[in-house]
This record gives sequence, structure tokens and C-alpha cells, in this order.
Amino acid sequence: MSARKQLLLKKHRRAKRITLLVALLALLLAGVIVAWWLVPLLLVLGWVAHEAWFADHLFYRGSDDYQYVFPEDVETQVVSIVAGQVRLSAGLAEGETLVLAVRVRHSWLGRWLDPFVEVGDDRQDFERGVAGVRYLNLSGQRERLASGELTLRGRRCRLTAQAVLHVMRSPDYSRQRTLILAPHADDAELAAFGFYSRCAEVAIVTLTQGEIEAEAYQRMGLTKAAAARLKGRLRSWDSLAVPLWGGVRPSHCVQLGYYCLQLPAMAAQPELAFGSRESGESDIRSVRQHNPLMLPADQDGAPTWHNLVADLTALLEHYRPEVVITPHPELDPHGDHVATTQAIFQAIARSSSKPATALLYANHLHDNDRWPMGPAGMGIALPPAIEPLPADRLWSPLLSDAQQLDKAMALGMQHDLQGPLPFKRRLRRWIQRWFAGRRWPASGENEFFRKAVRRHELFWVRRIGS
Repeated sequence: MSARKQLLLKKHRRAKRITLLVALLALLLAGVIVAWWLVPLLLVLGWVAHEAWFADHLFYRGSDDYQYVFPEDVETQVVSIVAGQVRLSAGLAEGETLVLAVRVRHSWLGRWLDPFVEVGDDRQDFERGVAGVRYLNLSGQRERLASGELTLRGRRCRLTAQAVLHVMRSPDYSRQRTLILAPHADDAELAAFGFYSRCAEVAIVTLTQGEIEAEAYQRMGLTKAAAARLKGRLRSWDSLAVPLWGGVRPSHCVQLGYYCLQLPAMAAQPELAFGSRESGESDIRSVRQHNPLMLPADQDGAPTWHNLVADLTALLEHYRPEVVITPHPELDPHGDHVATTQAIFQAIARSSSKPATALLYANHLHDNDRWPMGPAGMGIALPPAIEPLPADRLWSPLLSDAQQLDKAMALGMQHDLQGPLPFKRRLRRWIQRWFAGRRWPASGENEFFRKAVRRHELFWVRRIGS
């Protein structure tokens, strides 16, 4: 977790403690002045209200504008929203990725139920209490937009009569040789299953075993270290086997075997070896036996930053990608994700193979743990960017219903996304279903089945070297 994410979470928890303390004092006062039985009743009602409406981790205000800047060559025009239909002010420029910046304001009901915008046959949700500039993803709606048939209708919210349309043109990157960097097993599927399942030449490299937080395996009678080793083996297997569901051959899947949550420490001290926090292991060769080629770190098995960069350099020269897909270093706060992108950029600087383009993804956010908001199967609006990001182009390819189903099944094969929800989280979902109108897909209980299985995938396009 990044320092900024930790600071936001610390402020959130402090504000919540102060609010709870004030509420407790008010309850005690009500019990003394009115009747004692009000205290337990109001405690239960207050807890239900918290779980229904105040349990989300949103570390910004609904009135904050999202701060996006796009490259200067991106075509823009002002459009009007008249009787729920989008009217262009000029001809529609060439480009398949369409983003509409529009001011959204909640209705009174939008403070208690999730506000959303119907975009033709799509739906894109926003924060309760939204009252700022948001970015709708109109990708896939080009024909309707050009013909004046695209409808936008706010539900539990209102849209301003004018908006700004950004049109971004990119090649179909799935036709180019691609190397996908996954910090952990399942990151490639979450971010890019639709992409890689139609990519003719793609390789997937997973950096870590993902062995920590293995309490579920301790229930089988294993020690903490043995449970972590088993989880590391299982997730390493997932990283090699699951991509075959999307058509990626085993000869194009590599597991590097470094240890979960240790990549930032490795980057800070490149010559030191950082073994697992929980499994007791310090030799990364324990999960490399199925790799299709020998790599530099196979000589000593040491989990060092120097070995990681050397491994990635060798993989670049072996697969010679034109595109690399890697976590967004400014948007995704997970320490292993930030370090993954740092490592691949260092490897590119050393390698004789120079990819031209990086496609960046975000499986986690600083500011909002629910993004993409709304139900599975819908579109992906742009995530909160409360602080300005680099001026990257966007590329948002579409997934058919069949591809979305295959993506959900691929996630279901990942051991870390299996298993029942804890009782507290299951109870919270039941409360939110009945009081806040939220729904979760039948494909899996983990939150990523809702967040990742969508009609869009979303990438930030960055020219390497720029």
C-alpha cells in the first residue's frame, strides 16, 4: 500500500472514530433523558445505516471534480444533451475511444442509492452524493453518437446541458506482439483477459508467487509457513495454467517466483535478497520448474532486484514485444504493482528490444475501493483522479457477452478469488442489497467478479521514452 493510500485510510479511520464517539455520546444522552431502551435500538439502526450507506472507502468528496488532461492532439468538441439525446456540434473525428466529460449532480435519492447514467444500452455508476465533473466512457457507441441516436439519461442524478467529447484514435494493439506484466496471479486476467484472449502474439509474465495471507489453508491443519508455501504453489500454477483458457500457450507464460509484498523493499535495496514474509522460503526456483526458458536468476535463485531486472531484460529480448501491459504507476497504489512497472521500465532501458508502447492498467485505486462502480456487465467510466495524472491517451476495447463470460470463468479458476465471503461481509451485502439496491453477479462472490467483468477494458496509452 502506498504512503498516500495509507494517509487517506488513516484520515478516514480517524474521522470515523470521531463520528462514532459523538454518536455514542448522543445515544447515552438519549438513554438518560428519554428511555434506556432507545440506546440498543438506535445502536442497531445506526449499525445497519452504516453498513448500507457509509461503509464504502471513498477518500474524497462527491463534489470533487475528476482531474483529467489528455494529449494536445486529442480531438475535442462541445456537445449538447437535448431531451436525453447527445447532439454533436461538428463532425465526429476518427477514433474508437470516446470519453464524455460532463457535470453530474445527484438528486435527493442519489444520496442514498447509487446514481448512474444510462448510456444507450449501457449503464455507468457514480458515487452517492456526486456533484462534479465525471467522465463517461462512450466507446462502442460511435455509430449511435454520429447519427444523433445516442441517449444519456441520469438516474438519481442530473446531467448538465453541455459536455465535452474527447475522441482518441489508436491502433488495435491486440494485433501487435505484447508482453503482459502481472505482479500476482490473476492481475493479467483482471486487467486484460479480453485483450489477451484475442491477441495473436502475447506472453504473460507473473512476478510473484502471491503466497501471503494463507489463513484459509491453515484450516487444513497446516502451519502458517506450510500454508503459505501451498498457496504460493497454487497461485503460481494458476499463473501458468489459467491463460490457456484464453488461448495463451504454456510456452508463453512465465512465473518468476519472487515474493509477495517484497518488491518495493527489493527496489530500495537492489543487492539484498528478500525472502517470503510467511513461507520461510528464499529460493525463487521452487516455482520455476515449468517455465519455458532459463532465466538469469535460475543460477542462484536469489530474490533480489538485480535478478528481477535481469530476468525481465532476458524476457524482453526473447519475446521482443512491441507493446507491454503493466500497472499504472501513478494510479494503482499497490506497492508490488508500482514496483512491477518500475522494474519493466528499467529492463527496457537495458534491453536491446525496445517496445514502443506501454498500456497501463489499474486493478486498485488510491481513492475508491469500489471502482468500477455499478453492476457487472456494464461499462467502465473513468476512475476518480482527484490529483491530475500524466496526459495519456486512453484505449478502451469492447468485450462481447461471450468474452465476459469467459473472463468470469477465468477469474473463477484463480485460487485467490475462490472461497466463501466472511460472515461480516456477507451480512453487509445482504443489507446493501435490501436497503441500497446493490446487486452482485452469480459468477462469483469475490468483489472482482463485479468490478472486472465489464463490457470495456481500460488502458492508458503511454509512449515509452516520452
